[in-house]
Amino acid sequence: MKIEELRNRKTALGLTNEMISRASDIPLSTVQKIMSGATKAPRKLTLEAIESVLYAEEQRRAKELRKMAMTESEKRNTGYNSCRNDTEAGTENVLKETAVHYSVSGTAEKKDGEYTLDDYYALPDERRVELIDGVFYDMSAPAVIHQKILGELFILFRECMDTHDGECEVYLSPCDVRLDMDNRTMVQPDLLVICKDYDLSAKCFDGAPDLVLEILSPSTRSKDMLLKLYKYQNAGVKEYWIIDPEHDTVLVYDFREDNYYPEKYDFDSVIPIHISDGTCSIDFSRVNLALKKVRSAAKRNT
Repeated sequence: MKIEELRNRKTALGLTNEMISRASDIPLSTVQKIMSGATKAPRKLTLEAIESVLYAEEQRRAKELRKMAMTESEKRNTGYNSCRNDTEAGTENVLKETAVHYSVSGTAEKKDGEYTLDDYYALPDERRVELIDGVFYDMSAPAVIHQKILGELFILFRECMDTHDGECEVYLSPCDVRLDMDNRTMVQPDLLVICKDYDLSAKCFDGAPDLVLEILSPSTRSKDMLLKLYKYQNAGVKEYWIIDPEHDTVLVYDFREDNYYPEKYDFDSVIPIHISDGTCSIDFSRVNLALKKVRSAAKRNT
């Protein structure tokens, strides 16, 4: 396997050099040199050891995802007619996500996996959560850098879509998306692109958007890179962008190609929008320039 492919798989899995070193018993300095490109011709056995670690982690996560997945019969049995439900039900049990694990807070009225859109719509309007396979996930207020990136990207995506003869529309969070068209999942992507007819009077979008974009934060990293990756791919999302402000990287999954491995870009790249079939691209350097201006201003004021 080529070193570049190892790097891409490492990034997609969110692993650090330290984690790979511990799992493979390869010295950290050796892993760092290989991943940075300092070592031009690593030993074959060393590369195979790193590859085995990545493969084992992929298999472990695939097993977790299979446990999360609903069977098709379960989906059919929990069908929901529309996004217009206004029933009254209540719950205070919300699963909170941290960067490492999930913990339950509050007194449970239902078990995780049993919550529905009735419970979702009964929550107070100011309570932002996502419902995924019957489990609630708290959504903390986004950081300033998150909102800056999202605002710039909305402008760029809108410019691209305007050149696409009006076929697609761009929306910002909070927008409810009934991803699986059942009563157990409602997500709020940071940005979504819809290229089909929809009901403007509805409470939410029904079904998979054509493109979804998420901006990582410490509290959402594992959900966005693992759980939502699986959900979006299997729901029929065609393209998934993951923006990582911590590492200044963008991962783009083109699910139309049935490829689980992303393309990786830095914050100065021109990134094609695959669903536009080559007619649109995002010059991420414009986002990066806006971020540099904000960061410079922040330094001057400190």
